[in-house]
Amino acid sequence: MSTRRVVVTGMGVLSPVGNNLKESWSNIINGRCGISKLEGPLYEKLPSRVAGIVKSKGAQFDSSLHFSKSELKSMSPATAYGLLAAKEAIEDAKLISLSDDEKQSTGVAVGMGMIDLTDVCITNDALNKSYNQVSPFFVPRILSNMTSGHISIKYGFRGPNHSVSTACATGAHAIGDSFRFIRYGDADVMICGGTEACISPLSVAGFCRLRALSTSFNETPQKASRPFDKKRDGFVIGEGSAILVLEELQHALSRNVHIYAEILGYGLSGDASHLTAPHSDGSGATLAMSRAVHNAGVAPTDITYINAHATSTPLGDAIEAKAIHSVFKTHVDQVAVSSTKGAHGHLLGAAGNLEAVFTVKAVEEGLLPPTINFECSEDINLNVVPNEHQKWNSNKRRVALKNAFGFGGTNACLCIAEFNK
Repeated sequence: MSTRRVVVTGMGVLSPVGNNLKESWSNIINGRCGISKLEGPLYEKLPSRVAGIVKSKGAQFDSSLHFSKSELKSMSPATAYGLLAAKEAIEDAKLISLSDDEKQSTGVAVGMGMIDLTDVCITNDALNKSYNQVSPFFVPRILSNMTSGHISIKYGFRGPNHSVSTACATGAHAIGDSFRFIRYGDADVMICGGTEACISPLSVAGFCRLRALSTSFNETPQKASRPFDKKRDGFVIGEGSAILVLEELQHALSRNVHIYAEILGYGLSGDASHLTAPHSDGSGATLAMSRAVHNAGVAPTDITYINAHATSTPLGDAIEAKAIHSVFKTHVDQVAVSSTKGAHGHLLGAAGNLEAVFTVKAVEEGLLPPTINFECSEDINLNVVPNEHQKWNSNKRRVALKNAFGFGGTNACLCIAEFNK
């Protein structure tokens, strides 16, 4: 196995809890919630009317303040979000002025879970009126790899141009794949993560028909997403983007840039069980976590924090808790487990990467983000960091896992550690 080490040198965030990294982390660590009520006549007919929407100064985020009309014609809302998060991450990592050789070893891997269904509906209506009213940019707008393409083109990056679409595991898979690209020499730097902007009456209706969304807290939206809590009744759909810059260690040291954390390992698995539900014994999650630990070259006893996938569904949270007990056994009492989805909802294809950002910050600062809205568990016997952040008390290197699981039984787990030279 290659000995090339991979570190995080830049991060950018556009999310329901903040429009940049600093604001988002501050709100997460202080237990603030960014979930609000969905307004409008089409939402009034639906069982679930809450979402984690990206906002600016209390209003819906307006991408036209950041891009020209011609630029927005060629990109989906999710791509616009991804470009803005990438800009912050790239500037954070001081990657603005690169030589041609450096650009050739810098790649992009940004995925998307779902395309914008509103765009599809509007274009279908246009076709019903006239063929000539169909935008020539329609196909590029709905391709899930186009955020990677836009970032690569804008900055001239000519390393791997990759995209992942594995439902709610997309963002974590993008980071993990990028980790391997660097470890095995395909790139020195990767711009990676996920982006999502698919909140619409149609997408909410579709998830409602699956009975996947929360329906009991429409009048108290900030209480709707409640991972591990006994009253949880479904996830809250969210949108946004988070982008990380991964870099080969010696390359980062030669540039004298800030190093947030180190990526140690990556584990993948399939449930091979059901289209939308994890295997009841938690074996898929167990395999992903075990493989990430093994790939990282650490022991289960080295892990003292897990940023859970826990989406606030009755079935999924309980199965993930079972899997954590299966992997960590008697050491589980020394492991804190939290889910930040109570604050921002479930960003689908941008969930694993946004939460990886918060895991990186936890590792760096020694602070454990809370699971908000936690009132009463169902005997899961885990320290879920309820409602208020905790200090990460450890007499050894801080090492964490980040879980992400998706429809179709696709699972990913990242092992992220405090950086030590």
